[in-house]
Amino acid sequence: MKTLFKISILLFFAALITTTSAQQAGWRGPGRSGVYNETGLLKSWPSSGPALLWEITGIGNGYSSVTVTDDAIYITGAHDGKDFLTALTQDGKTKWKVEYGKIGTKNYPESRCTPTYYNGKLFVISGQGDLACISKDGKLLWTVNHYQKYDATEQRFGISESPLVVDNKVIATPAGRKAFMVAFNIENGAVIWETPVIEEGAMYANPLLIEFNGVKTIVTYSQKYIVGISAADGKVLWKFDYESVNDEHRGRNHINTPLYRDGYIAAGNGYGQTGVKIKLNPGKDPSFVWKNPNFNPHVGGMVLLGNYIYNSTHDNNNMGRWVCIDWNTGETKWITQWNNKGSIIAADGMLYIYEEKGGNVALIRPDPSKLDVVSSFKITKGDGPHWAHMVIDKGRLFIRHGDYLAAFSIKAGK
Repeated sequence: MKTLFKISILLFFAALITTTSAQQAGWRGPGRSGVYNETGLLKSWPSSGPALLWEITGIGNGYSSVTVTDDAIYITGAHDGKDFLTALTQDGKTKWKVEYGKIGTKNYPESRCTPTYYNGKLFVISGQGDLACISKDGKLLWTVNHYQKYDATEQRFGISESPLVVDNKVIATPAGRKAFMVAFNIENGAVIWETPVIEEGAMYANPLLIEFNGVKTIVTYSQKYIVGISAADGKVLWKFDYESVNDEHRGRNHINTPLYRDGYIAAGNGYGQTGVKIKLNPGKDPSFVWKNPNFNPHVGGMVLLGNYIYNSTHDNNNMGRWVCIDWNTGETKWITQWNNKGSIIAADGMLYIYEEKGGNVALIRPDPSKLDVVSSFKITKGDGPHWAHMVIDKGRLFIRHGDYLAAFSIKAGK
């Protein structure tokens, strides 16, 4: 009996280790939600900002975020017309750097893809469509240009997708003339399934994995629709006519990963679009719940805390405000100017915003009655728009600006 007990314990811990090592890390944290599972963080900062732990340049130009694991910190960047993945130690020293493809040829060609980590491997997409698998020690394991393979056209503002990993498959969305979405084997890049063409022309968003009615479903955008695709076989499960909620019908850019909770999806994007909440229905297309034109973030994403959505608006390319929207009713609770539009994340019951024009960073107390700025400071190093989304990991706040990356301590008592 003692032997059987010991074997059971060993099997339990082996399973736990396997589960932990296979966890996915990457774009906007757990579930691509922008809400990080951290506790014990500072509830206010000094006037100069939280303590700087380290800073580094030489990562290459880009708008992607870091991906953090126990082994390393990973970041993509552009050098001399090529996309590179760099691995850093936890204290910001370079471990290795590997080229994985060519930068884009369109507007803003800097690196856009936030690396996806899964079970010892990293997955990235270059600006010209090279989907690459790289080991955690910096070896290029396989690569396939899925844009060429599926006769796809590079988007006007560049390829921005961060791959999604589901079970033994890495998912990418070329939206070409031969397939809309494709699943590749994570071991060798072989094609597992292909979703037939829905519409040609990929969007800029990173797909969301949900489970509804017992089915793993990949949620993303085509030119016109919000779509749900089976993660098992690539079949289209449902479509919602996203364009139909807008008063004006014209070409749109869909950028932000949708929000999901309890069978409901909320999708918000800028460029004059109206945000929408829809209800998923087993075996048929989703139904409309509410719409709100203030739910229109540009490139900064949104977060859902409690029953409220927080984001910034896309009033125009040069200006935006911060807004709070009721998840249940779609009502705008407040809309307030604070410097300019930008990206938003959350952790430990607080909001973090990074304004894109001047690099102002703020710690916000969530409040459906007002924008409650607790503390703020400014990123003064680096070049270009402040479009990279912040990341929180192990009490550290990571902020990227072009070729510059900094880590700040936001752990209480440190």
